[in-house]
Amino acid sequence: MKLSRYIVLFVLFFFGSVTKAQTDKEKTVVSVQSGYLEKKPEFPDAVIYTKDEAGQVYIIHEGVEMWCDQAFVYLKDNFVKAYGTVRITQGDTVSMNSKYAEYNGNTQFAFASGDVLLTEPKTTLRTDTLYFDRIKQQAYYRTGGTVRDTASTLTSRIGRYFAETKKYQFLSDVNIVNPKYTVHSPQLDFYSETGGAYLYGESTIVSETSTVYCERGYYDTRNDTGYFVKNSRVDYNNRILYGDSIYFDRNKSFASATNNIRVLDTLNKSIIRGHYAEVFRDKDSVFITKRAVAVTLRDNDSIYVHADTLQVTGKQDQRIIKGFYRARLFKKGLPGEDPTSGKCDSIYVNEQKGITKLLRNPVLWSGENQMIGDTIHILSNTKTEKLDTLKVFNNAFLIQKDSAGYNQVSGERLIGLFTNNELDTVNIIKNAQVIYYPRNDKQELIGINNTVSSAIQLYLEAQQISGIKFIKQAKGKIYPPSEFPVNARLLPGFNWRGDERLFSVSDLFKGKPAPILPKIKGIPLPKDEGAFFDDLSEEDLDIPEASKLKPKDLQNDPEAPQPLTEDSEEEDGVSKKDSVGNKRPSAKKDNR
Repeated sequence: MKLSRYIVLFVLFFFGSVTKAQTDKEKTVVSVQSGYLEKKPEFPDAVIYTKDEAGQVYIIHEGVEMWCDQAFVYLKDNFVKAYGTVRITQGDTVSMNSKYAEYNGNTQFAFASGDVLLTEPKTTLRTDTLYFDRIKQQAYYRTGGTVRDTASTLTSRIGRYFAETKKYQFLSDVNIVNPKYTVHSPQLDFYSETGGAYLYGESTIVSETSTVYCERGYYDTRNDTGYFVKNSRVDYNNRILYGDSIYFDRNKSFASATNNIRVLDTLNKSIIRGHYAEVFRDKDSVFITKRAVAVTLRDNDSIYVHADTLQVTGKQDQRIIKGFYRARLFKKGLPGEDPTSGKCDSIYVNEQKGITKLLRNPVLWSGENQMIGDTIHILSNTKTEKLDTLKVFNNAFLIQKDSAGYNQVSGERLIGLFTNNELDTVNIIKNAQVIYYPRNDKQELIGINNTVSSAIQLYLEAQQISGIKFIKQAKGKIYPPSEFPVNARLLPGFNWRGDERLFSVSDLFKGKPAPILPKIKGIPLPKDEGAFFDDLSEEDLDIPEASKLKPKDLQNDPEAPQPLTEDSEEEDGVSKKDSVGNKRPSAKKDNR
């Protein structure tokens, strides 16, 4: 009797549904396929279905399938309320489980609450309350949700899922937790098929070995690579990389940056600038080119090292700088000091040992003194950070311009001593020669000193030669200018390079064309998807009387955070600054 009653009622309901569908072509009626049917006086408008021995109540509607322990079907409203272990599926792409669900066949709108779990091929979304619009193919929550991916867990207060593009849009305190790192962002778009996350606003990616900051970026959560623009930086403990665009590879501990690069070494009080850089964290190595310059603070003064290519290696207290091709050195000096500058083909700086080597065709200017040779070494006191000793090896030559000619000293080797960063003593060793224009107290020319000696010692005051001492003088004397031939006033190997001298920081790049910078490919803001809920009046909302939802539940919160879209910001945030000395806008979180 029980089974016969169930069959009769089910047939009547089914054919009644078909008749309704035929008279209303725009609305397909929800169809119950199985379940124990009954009517209760207290629910006059509902047909109640309960699971039986054959299984749960099974309902279908235009590609949607629903299973539940009990369903209240309101035929007049084409509306279902499902209780118990509820599961709603759409094809083989989306499945939603909950303790309670509603489905409106007229609007194709579903609502679920109580341990809601939305599952699609590669992710699961867990929340307490979820809205699903089948026409828009979008799901939405605003009471907090958690998405689990194959590699990470994402949480946010507000979230939206776009079924067609497999995209999650998270708003308000978005976090990604991965065994290797944690991401925080005010807005994050996550594509479940690829694992790609787009970050918008002040975002960070924090791990034990690095911190990434950007205000727009992309991160591949499955392959651990990223691309960041707009106030981007990567912090490797005491070394911070800035750039208009940054590529990041966590697995290789590698980062590269393009345009307006800065690498800040907080421990060594130094900064490297240029327009292309590569940082290898595990190797403690930085490679930088395109107007590359390393700036180190020593004794309250800045020392600049420039070359076509710079390489910085070694741990923080063992740093080595290597500059290749057309290298230049500049030290401005404190107030009252003359600048020190130099040029060579290659340069080597060992900060732990306090030595700087100028290699291949080097020239060094200390005040008014020009020194050349095969190789030049500059030694600093590692404790006081002041210049200590100068060494010129092979074919050493010191030249100082005088109004009457050039003061010159040459020999096999030159050793100079500094006091308070000024050269005050110079020793020329082996095969030393001198041409010198001595003057009296009134700065009147006395004559021309031309002497050969095994060694010569010069004394300088205010960068000018004040005295000469000869060791084992061989021959020579002071000649009246009229008796010393003009063609003999330059020593063999003389090479005056005064027109190459650096007088300012900008001279580091003198004679070098400005690099052609590539155009940064920015990350566009997402297009405006519109609000999840349609902007309808309460009268226009199709909410069945039996629904738990109220009009306010289907309205957008005007105070909720709005997503950044292509219409909400005009610029992509890439800095247009292009100078070693210019200060770029820093990230708001740059003073950590």
